[in-house]
Amino acid sequence: MSQECEVLIVGAGIAGLTLALELHAAGISCRVYEAAPELKPLGVGINVLPHAVRVLDRLGLVERLAAVAVTTKESAFFNHHGQLIYREPAGVAAGYVWPQFSIHRGDLHAVLFAAVRERLGADAIVTDRRCTGASNEGDRAKAQFVDSHGASHSVSASVVVACDGIHSALRKQFYPDEGAPRYSGNNMWRGAVKWKPFLGGATMVRAGWFTVGKMVIYPIRDAIDADGNQLVNWVAEVAAPQPARRDWNGRGRLEDVLPTFANWHFDWLDVAGLIESTSEILEYPMVDQDPLPRWTFDRLTLLGDAAHPMVPRGSNGAGQAILDARYIAEKFKELGVGPDALAAYEKVRLKETGDVVLMNRKAPPDKILQVVHERTNGARFERIEDVVGKDELESIVNQYKAVAGYSLDKLAAH
Repeated sequence: MSQECEVLIVGAGIAGLTLALELHAAGISCRVYEAAPELKPLGVGINVLPHAVRVLDRLGLVERLAAVAVTTKESAFFNHHGQLIYREPAGVAAGYVWPQFSIHRGDLHAVLFAAVRERLGADAIVTDRRCTGASNEGDRAKAQFVDSHGASHSVSASVVVACDGIHSALRKQFYPDEGAPRYSGNNMWRGAVKWKPFLGGATMVRAGWFTVGKMVIYPIRDAIDADGNQLVNWVAEVAAPQPARRDWNGRGRLEDVLPTFANWHFDWLDVAGLIESTSEILEYPMVDQDPLPRWTFDRLTLLGDAAHPMVPRGSNGAGQAILDARYIAEKFKELGVGPDALAAYEKVRLKETGDVVLMNRKAPPDKILQVVHERTNGARFERIEDVVGKDELESIVNQYKAVAGYSLDKLAAH
């Protein structure tokens, strides 16, 4: 592959690799430039919802993903006493054509990376190139990079798409005075640990509420040993006056998270034991940033977390990046690789993702937990029907699905 290409992609994360695959499928040349000297499987679990799996299916990746993920069959909500509030089927079990995958972020990244190498070639991804900025130069765009030895590199293309995440160099270039991210008032701790299957082995659990401790728990790898144990991902979320450091791989301490959940021993899962058995805990603040007025500046644009970082409450951050990649590739194919396609991409995706950012703040699916906690003052209930009706619970989750773009009716129509 030559040094120059039609689309220069900054960042080899989920967004950048998906975009590379979409462009290749559309017959558009591209190259990915990644800051890390070596790509490694980082992070813990994420969920890939049916609307994003539809995109990955079109790229021929569903079988590979199914082999390394857990195909989620159910979503369930509990209070912090372990009492069931609401449950509903998920993915194919709910009638979708496409499944919902609960997967280790590193496994998803590995599937995407392998596919890019196979289809685009070994030189499609250039590592050890940290982007420092980009510029428009007539009918070309130029990106500047520095490597780990301090050497500078300049690369041109028809357009530059920044998929470089929450610390995006181009976002900072476009909005140097944007300021600190918006803190929700809650920090989160995350981990993954070997554990025996619970609730059938394919359930995504949300439990509690921030003021008394909230948990999100789901398996992300099946049958990891001869005893049939799973790798179970957990996220503990607690109200805190100050945000943690904004680093997806920031290390957390057991003593900071365990006390809140020390009494969470339910008949369906020993939550405290799960946390205590985890060898590596990560810490991250629940932050986002206000939707931007624009992403695109002539031949430069933003995509994924670089464009719309959102509070991780709707299991939808990676999914929206995948949808971005699909949409921008379609516009390139329709309008050519240039400013017109970028403007058309922004016109639709800026509003759609901005709506998700705002919905994640006020009414994601776990709004159910808040409603029940406030109406019961955190006490046990005798019958959930006396607290909140099923129709109201369904309305909360269905409203989010509609805004996020994965309502059953909408996906069935496409």
